[in-house]
Amino acid sequence: MPVNVIGRIYTRLLLPRFCVSGESTMPSNSVRVAAAQMTSINDLAANFATCSRLVKEAASAGAKLLCFPEAFSYVGAKDGDSVSIAEPLNGPLMNKYCSLARESSIWLSLGGFQEKGSDDEHLCNTHVVVDDTGEIRSSYRKIHLFDVDVPGGRVYKESRFTEAGKDVVAVDSPIGRLGLTVCYDLRFPEIYQLLRFQHGAQVFRGDLSFLLRYVLLVPSAFTKVTGEAHWEILLRARAIENQCYVIAAAQAGKHNEKRESYGDTLIIDPWGTVVGRLPDRLSTGIVVADIDLSLVDSIREKMPIAKQRKPIDFWKAASL
Repeated sequence: MPVNVIGRIYTRLLLPRFCVSGESTMPSNSVRVAAAQMTSINDLAANFATCSRLVKEAASAGAKLLCFPEAFSYVGAKDGDSVSIAEPLNGPLMNKYCSLARESSIWLSLGGFQEKGSDDEHLCNTHVVVDDTGEIRSSYRKIHLFDVDVPGGRVYKESRFTEAGKDVVAVDSPIGRLGLTVCYDLRFPEIYQLLRFQHGAQVFRGDLSFLLRYVLLVPSAFTKVTGEAHWEILLRARAIENQCYVIAAAQAGKHNEKRESYGDTLIIDPWGTVVGRLPDRLSTGIVVADIDLSLVDSIREKMPIAKQRKPIDFWKAASL
């Protein structure tokens, strides 16, 4: 399994208003991250074995954070199957993934875990961040649910068995502050703008002030049709417009007779350049990139969009 080590980035980001977990951990000038690509099936043990292997590969490559795609632990054979295996975040399945992080001393982004919902008919599509000691640092419940009639494809109705989240969530990590999203959120730029621009507080260290660094995480299971049309374009747009590093771990290939994911796990820098991608869009493996913290600093100094943005009241008062 090939491991790509390419790309360098600096992030120097602003504070969101909502649900920030943990104390700030400022990274050094370079830190290594990884993103996984896999084809999950309706077998919890088989998916866990794949994830365990990828965790070990990422840790051996020196990554501080490994990001998994949406539905990493399970993809049902039919709609609603995931409800039957959903667990609370302190349940035995998530505990096994926490143990993986602890045993390999690596942070994990577990994007799209089937968390038990408020009743037996629903679950939450939950992005969980686990630190290198195996502790859950934060979790985000997917806000935008995939209720879509895919052109040339099937009809999806995620809201039939999934409860929508309500909170925008960020968490501090060794590579900076992570902005948590899941899959279909990618089509709604407002959540990323909140993570990047809301309340531009500064953090002071000694005589120097600097903005908290941000990385936007987009674990996904894009359909083949929508992925071919929009996946890379949307990811690069989110990176460019927010001047942020984006890590997009993806499901890939055929999960069963009815469901196929586009794949193409990507790591993108704040200029919109793809700095990490697997050679095979459908293969199982990891891509690794070294983040150089000087790039974002340079981009933001030369194009200071955070200072130039108009407040929401400006747009409320503006007329066509």
